[in-house]
Amino acid sequence: MKSTAFRHLHENLGAKMVPFAGFYMPVQFEGINIEHETIRKGVGVFDVSHMGEIWVKGPAALDFLQYVTSNDVSQLYDGKVQYSCLPNGEGGIIDDLLVYRINAETYLLVVNASNIEKDWNWLVSQNKYDTDLNNASDEISQLAIQGPLALKAMQKLTSEPVVNMEYYTFKKLELAGVKDVIFSVTGYTGSGGCEIYFSNNDAEAIWNAVFEAGKEFGIKPIGLAARDTLRLEMGFCLYGNDINDNTSPLEAGLGWITKFTDYKNFIDKDFLLKQKQEGLKRKLVGFEMVEKGIPRQHYPISGLEGDIIGEVTSGTMSPSLKVGIGLGYVATSFAAVNTEINVVVRDKFLRAKVVKLPFYKTG
Repeated sequence: MKSTAFRHLHENLGAKMVPFAGFYMPVQFEGINIEHETIRKGVGVFDVSHMGEIWVKGPAALDFLQYVTSNDVSQLYDGKVQYSCLPNGEGGIIDDLLVYRINAETYLLVVNASNIEKDWNWLVSQNKYDTDLNNASDEISQLAIQGPLALKAMQKLTSEPVVNMEYYTFKKLELAGVKDVIFSVTGYTGSGGCEIYFSNNDAEAIWNAVFEAGKEFGIKPIGLAARDTLRLEMGFCLYGNDINDNTSPLEAGLGWITKFTDYKNFIDKDFLLKQKQEGLKRKLVGFEMVEKGIPRQHYPISGLEGDIIGEVTSGTMSPSLKVGIGLGYVATSFAAVNTEINVVVRDKFLRAKVVKLPFYKTG
């Protein structure tokens, strides 16, 4: 079991630690609901150092990434981030990821912790462009400082303006005296904030500086359990739950990161284009419980006649909305907003309805 550079700090703070994606990680500190509300209203810090980082460099870096990812990497400019996925050659998804363009010949891929080895092996196997690949996952720490007060707090640690950074952009800057920190605003919570990437050697110094800067705003450490409820309220997919090797990006509602432009030939392009033209048999939808109950992963979803039409991929009791919410794949004929369905909770058919995402509306 691996540990991040912050493990001893989490333990000193009394975190409940659990194995997650091959790492020993804090699942909660004070409690999910308190931590969830801290992000929605203030500022909190997630240790997400378990995430993977892979460098892609060289004259053919763009060509390589255009081939292995679904989104159009040519649209990136220096300092821009893109959400994308790695098609697996069989219509499914190896992983979803972030692509950072440092410059025309240097890109950083940020991948899910549970898929680091799988992604790395896949990228190496598809590297017909002789691109320089480097798996730096074990060398880099990452903190996600999230919430409406996050950027205000972090501004105290750098002379570069960060408060009004555009969504899905990043800067390389000096933060708390540490040079070349990657400071990005992508977010997985829907409440604003940033992610910072730096060397493991600087981890403790940056942690202490972040918490000192956020003290006046009531900053708190936040566990992975609240990260899950926050992302689910936004309808964001989680790999292993809502997307995997057997789900296509189109079925998952990720057509917006699947670009069929003439100049971009990527893995599974023909398969996915055919799927788009012929129509989908199932779709990932968001639903809210009408009757009292908490949906959980793998619970069956049925039509009102009791016929099974799909299953829950993610579900929880929404801390913000105080109602059961979930994502799940259903037959396309049941995917329209306001369609009534049942979620089978411990052999009981409980009424729910399909809703438009996100569940939690910001602003």
